[in-house]
Amino acid sequence: MLRVSDIVIGRDTRQSGTMLEAAFSAGVASEGVNVHLLGVVPTPGVAHIAARKGWAGAVISASHNPFADNGIKLFAAGGTKLPDEVEARIEVELGGLGNPLKSGADVGFIADAHLLATLYRQHLVGSLEPASLLGLSIVLDTGNGAAYALADGVFGKLAATTNTIFNKPTGTNINAKCGATHPEELQRVVVKTGADLGLAFDGDADRLIAVDHTGTIVDGDHVMAILALDMQQRRILKHNTVVVTVMTNLGFHRAMAAAGINVVETGVGDRYVLQALDEGGYSLGGEQSGHVIFRKIASTGDGMLTGLMLADVVRRKRRPLAELAAAAMTQLPQVLLNVKLTRRDPELMTKMQPHVDAAVADLGDRGRILVRASGTEPLLRVMVEAEDAGQAQEIAQGLVDRIEAFDRQTKR
Repeated sequence: MLRVSDIVIGRDTRQSGTMLEAAFSAGVASEGVNVHLLGVVPTPGVAHIAARKGWAGAVISASHNPFADNGIKLFAAGGTKLPDEVEARIEVELGGLGNPLKSGADVGFIADAHLLATLYRQHLVGSLEPASLLGLSIVLDTGNGAAYALADGVFGKLAATTNTIFNKPTGTNINAKCGATHPEELQRVVVKTGADLGLAFDGDADRLIAVDHTGTIVDGDHVMAILALDMQQRRILKHNTVVVTVMTNLGFHRAMAAAGINVVETGVGDRYVLQALDEGGYSLGGEQSGHVIFRKIASTGDGMLTGLMLADVVRRKRRPLAELAAAAMTQLPQVLLNVKLTRRDPELMTKMQPHVDAAVADLGDRGRILVRASGTEPLLRVMVEAEDAGQAQEIAQGLVDRIEAFDRQTKR
């Protein structure tokens, strides 16, 4: 049986958040678990407090999705996401909840624990030396999400000059043309105000997309490359290794090889990055999407922590983010295409393999091809990287055409 005595719960700013918080809290308490409500707090904040207190954790959020979506993320007592097998066990357990019902003194309590959120703020501010960001002008886009009340104070405490946008949540405007998935306004404001850089967080603030002073986006691969090279130079990159997923650009791999940094590759998902970090004792890992994990001080991707570390590099090296990004790696053109299938065909990948192999052989070491099935939808995802953008598009479209032809045959 899966049992915990206490759980800490946070949520983002979605209109449905308080409703789900109430329902989930009541259900958990009815099972005899004590509930500690943080209110609106980023996902990594919940993970940090769960780890500090030794409690389980839950976040009511749909991350970067539109406001109408919502869900629940669960953390183990160490503040880490649950392994696949544990999630499967929880699904089994759900069928037996409430049998028998708890009563009297056996039910758990529900308590306001908003003050615990200060532990997370202290954790962020304490990750750098005082006044580490002095002299930097930073535009912060909180996406009307979970970081809206925290980001300005955290970066300001470290002496940065800040301009925070999209920090007025209404319950329905989270991620609405703002935040990590829509940084267009951030790009405009950075250029207009002459800021040194801009930082955009998604709805639950566990990922970061940066913008340099020219308004150019600096994605997770570039951020990881900058951080890995800096940590190597400071001799704090454990085992001289960085962990990434299969979606990480080939340009990143080439840059790390040139610097003598080892790269460990995992499946898509920050939980798999964390697993590899722990298994190898490594200190840095992340995804192209902007989830970055500093394993020595965090147990999950943290957008604000990543933003702090990136800004610290800019300030210490006294070089614009644009220069650091250009020097860290050269990104190869990447084409990503999704193919919606009319029905699932367990043999489709087997049928496609000869065609993928032929495309790989044709491309050689000048690029990379990845074809994988979605774990949640009837989709095949095709990714092609090549030194020439036109070639990447041509190869990707050719594979898509072949997939669609097989799908039509399956339909008949």
